[in-house]
Amino acid sequence: MRIEVAVREQADLGEGPTWDPAAGRLIWVDILGSRVHTYSPSSGRRTVMATEQHVGAAKPRAGGGLVVNLRDGIGRYAEDGTFSWLLRDPVPGRRGNDAAVAPDGALWAGTMRYDEAPGGGNLVRLAPDGTAVEVLPEVTVSNGIGWSPDGSLLYYIDSPTRRIDVCPADAELSTHRRPFVTLEPAAGFPDGLTVDADGCVWVALWDGAQIRRYTPRGELDRTLTLPVRRPTACAFGGPGLRDLYITTARTGLTRPHPLSGSLLVLPDAGQGLPGTPFGG
Repeated sequence: MRIEVAVREQADLGEGPTWDPAAGRLIWVDILGSRVHTYSPSSGRRTVMATEQHVGAAKPRAGGGLVVNLRDGIGRYAEDGTFSWLLRDPVPGRRGNDAAVAPDGALWAGTMRYDEAPGGGNLVRLAPDGTAVEVLPEVTVSNGIGWSPDGSLLYYIDSPTRRIDVCPADAELSTHRRPFVTLEPAAGFPDGLTVDADGCVWVALWDGAQIRRYTPRGELDRTLTLPVRRPTACAFGGPGLRDLYITTARTGLTRPHPLSGSLLVLPDAGQGLPGTPFGG
C-alpha cells in the first residue's frame, strides 16, 4: 500500500472528492478557501474555480456544470460558469458541508454551524425537479453519505456521534437509522465515506490519520495509515474506478504535516462504484 500525492496543495479544508466520468476528472473542494478544484489523472491538468461563499461540496450535473452546497444553500453552475440558486436557505452562523447524489439523481446535502453547536445543522434531499425535503433536523456536523451497491441501504454520519449509521433507503432516516459502526474515541471522528463494489464502507477518520474499510457486516477489515492527521473524505476514481483519492485538511493544526491540505491517492485500492450525476 503506497500512498501517493495526486495534487500537492495547502487547502485549509479539503473535502468531497468525486469522480466525474464524463470529463475524466476528480472534483474536490476547499471549503474554507471557497474553491472548487478539478484534477485529471491522465493529463495532470488542474483547474481551480473560486466561489463567492464557503463551499461544502461540488458534484457533477447531468446537464453539465456543477451543483454546489454553499454557505447559504444549494446552487448550480452551468458549463459557462453562470450561477443560479436552487435552494436558498441562509441561517446565520451555518454553512453547507458534505453532500452526495443518490442513485435516483437527488442531492442529499448537509449543513453544520461554524461553532459546531449541537443540533445546529440538518440534512436536506433536493430532488431533480427542485422539490426540497428536510430529511434530518438538528444534526451537529452532517458528514458522510453513501448507498449500498444495490441502492437498498443508506449510510450516514453525524461526526460527533462517532458512528456510521445505516438505514433502509426507502425508510425514514430519522426513525429507522441504527448504528452500523461505532468508533472508539482514540480513532478520531468519522468524516466522509464511500461505498465500494463489494458493499464495503470506506471512511476517513478526522484526527485519526486513517482510512478504514468496514465489511457490509460492520467488521473492520482494512486500515490505511496516513501521514496527515486530518483526512476528510475518500472516493474511487481514475481508469476503472480503481484508485482511492483522499482529501485532507490543515485547518486548526498548529504544526500541520507538509502534505496536510493535499489530495492523496492510493492506486489500485479496490473497485469503486459508478456515481450518479445530479439530475437537476
